[in-house]
Amino acid sequence: MCNDYGVDLPFSRYVEAFSEIRIPIVLPTAAPNLEPRDEIWPTDRAPVIRAASGGARLDQLRWGLKAARPKGPPIINMRGEGRSFPYNRCLIPATHFFEFTGRGSPKTRWRFTKSGEDWFCLAGIVGKGESEGHAVEAFTMLTVPAGPDIVQIHDRQVVVLERSDWARWLDPAVPSQELVKTSAAGVLSCAQAPRPKALQR
Repeated sequence: MCNDYGVDLPFSRYVEAFSEIRIPIVLPTAAPNLEPRDEIWPTDRAPVIRAASGGARLDQLRWGLKAARPKGPPIINMRGEGRSFPYNRCLIPATHFFEFTGRGSPKTRWRFTKSGEDWFCLAGIVGKGESEGHAVEAFTMLTVPAGPDIVQIHDRQVVVLERSDWARWLDPAVPSQELVKTSAAGVLSCAQAPRPKALQR
């Protein structure tokens, strides 16, 4: 289960990448100032990209849907297999994500990147969240059984979309189960990523 990831991209990189796949980024106002984020944690706000009239738009939403039960934790990961997601799809940009092993503290931290690419997108869903008692828009990541690159670290993984599938994920006419799948061998690269002691949590 992913509960820590990062993204370090200026807005111009999104515009460039989505122009290449013929999905222009629509700007309702001025271009956002996106700070480099090595670690994004549940309930943080983070960039997501979703379909919009004339192309796609980038919004910064809260990570974690409202829990189904009172006082439950936010839903940061949602099981993807065996379900259909025809609406409210989003792309979650990332340069890396982390998984952890071990029982003690600090746990061993592993950094996953997409082989041959400096950033990628995860499959997500936008829904209702809650912040300080107020309803807000939020997102969650879809997960599936872990592929060969991650199974020794964790038994599940986030859904990593190929760049050629970004437009398809944003298209509700494309069945979600065509894209919600385990990554093949070699898609992800993994390296141990210890934190400086002052930042361990």
